[in-house]
Amino acid sequence: MSFQLAVCAEMVFRDLPIVERIERIGELGFAAEIWSWHDKDLSALAATGVTITSMTGYLHGDLVDPETCDEVVRTARRSVEAAQTLGVTRLNLHTAELVDGHAARPRQRSTGQMWLTAARTLERIGELGAAAGVQFCVENLNTIVDHPGVPLARAKDTLALIEGVGHPNVKMMLDLYHAQIGEGNLIELVRRCGDAIGEIQVADVPGRCEPGTGEINYPAVAEALRGMGYTGTVGMEAWASGAGAAGSEAALSAFRAAFAPSAR
Repeated sequence: MSFQLAVCAEMVFRDLPIVERIERIGELGFAAEIWSWHDKDLSALAATGVTITSMTGYLHGDLVDPETCDEVVRTARRSVEAAQTLGVTRLNLHTAELVDGHAARPRQRSTGQMWLTAARTLERIGELGAAAGVQFCVENLNTIVDHPGVPLARAKDTLALIEGVGHPNVKMMLDLYHAQIGEGNLIELVRRCGDAIGEIQVADVPGRCEPGTGEINYPAVAEALRGMGYTGTVGMEAWASGAGAAGSEAALSAFRAAFAPSAR
């Protein structure tokens, strides 16, 4: 039982332009992922022929905020149009808009109104996804190291939202790097999330580099995913621990070794 392995082009081969990064990732046998789409030449990305499995699914607004949630939906619609150019079928969401990694409108506690607004907004986005044939995935984040001020950021919160909405076009972008920092117990977490998972993202802790550079036993996580029947995408959203192109190639090899048994 195997996974589709994808690599975030924003974080490896960083000496190259983004189009050449994606081409290199494809040459090494991986699918690619990107973050923002509005600042890229979408036609040039599409011309590479490399499968792009996910990208950001909104530009502005907070899922949890009645005053800005309409902006999430409006820019999600624009993201769907961009995704159709690239053939991307999975679009990433956060519960709050990020600016340089931090919440644009930081909140130190969550309220019932936030839960209700996020659920209602995700229902609208789910219908948008169904009409366009794409899946929106809400990513869990850590607020300790990388993303302070983001409400409903923990994996258990994003899971509760996904299960509460119950829409087939709204799933989790289960990021195990963020979950390790904020919650831990990763194998039980992936089992608990089960069918709510749209994609798994990985990086090691500390440092957010490739598997094998930190404390997470990713081969054990991979076995747990196989044991629960997961055959979807595993995306490496991690910096290369080594310098230059050689460091990035080594990072991709370590990623493959952790999640593809035949590579070990």
